[in-house]
This record gives sequence, structure tokens and C-alpha cells, in this order.
Amino acid sequence: MTDSSRLSFAPVGMQVDAIHDVLTQSDRAEDIAPAVVEGAVAGSLCIGAFAPTGEEIGVARVITHRASVASLADGYVRGTHLGHSLAAHMVTARHDQAELQGLRRGMLPARDARTLHSSLGWTPLGNSKPFMQRHVPDVHKRQTDEAAS
Repeated sequence: MTDSSRLSFAPVGMQVDAIHDVLTQSDRAEDIAPAVVEGAVAGSLCIGAFAPTGEEIGVARVITHRASVASLADGYVRGTHLGHSLAAHMVTARHDQAELQGLRRGMLPARDARTLHSSLGWTPLGNSKPFMQRHVPDVHKRQTDEAAS
């Protein structure tokens, strides 16, 4: 992490427009509506990384009920800030946060940054058979289309 960047857990400091911008550039959430992002941020534990200018340069969002399980979601670092260990600092800070201590399981749907997460103690599921999903890949596009009509 650069000496001049800072991390914040404050929900009011999360820049929903910036998060929405990044998510809509991904293949996972290209059609997500700003209101959905706003709700996701409000209902999650987030950590933001900020440049000295106040620009949000990274985010890691955790979905949890704070009792036994959590899932790391929507983690990113903006391109020009990659390579400064910012992602590792965000994930480590989130791991160390008091309200996430004592959880039985942390989940991470990881396609990217597997080496980073492995270095921080994450491992592949030994047996994924007990896990199921209900996957609706076009839900955001349908919601956007319905709102437009």
C-alpha cells in the first residue's frame, strides 16, 4: 500500500457511483442498477481504499450476518493502483476486524487473485458437494429492462 493511501470501514464514505462504475465494467454485473449497488453496500461490511485526493481506488465487500459465516464479494483495486499490495492490505484489515472474529467459515467466489487469497490463508473447498446455488445470471439485465419499460 502506498504511504499516502488510507483504508476506511465507514459505510458513509463508500462511493457507490464509483463502485457501480467498476462493477458495470465486469462480466459479473454489467447490467447492475445503481440502486442494487447502493443496497448491497448498505447491507454489507465494506472497506474502501482511498487516494489522498479522496478518490476511491479499491473496495472489498463482505456479506455476513456476523455470527458464523461471511462471503467476500466485489473486491477490486483500480488499475493504476495495482501492484502496491493494496488488495492484500484491504483483505487483511477485513480479516482482522473485530466483528468478523469467531466465524466458522469464510467463502470467496474467486476467479481472480487466487494467489493473493491463498497467501492469506484461503483454501479451495475440500468438498463442494454440500454447497448448492440458485444462479440467475441475467437478473440485473431483467431488472434494468423492467425499470426502463
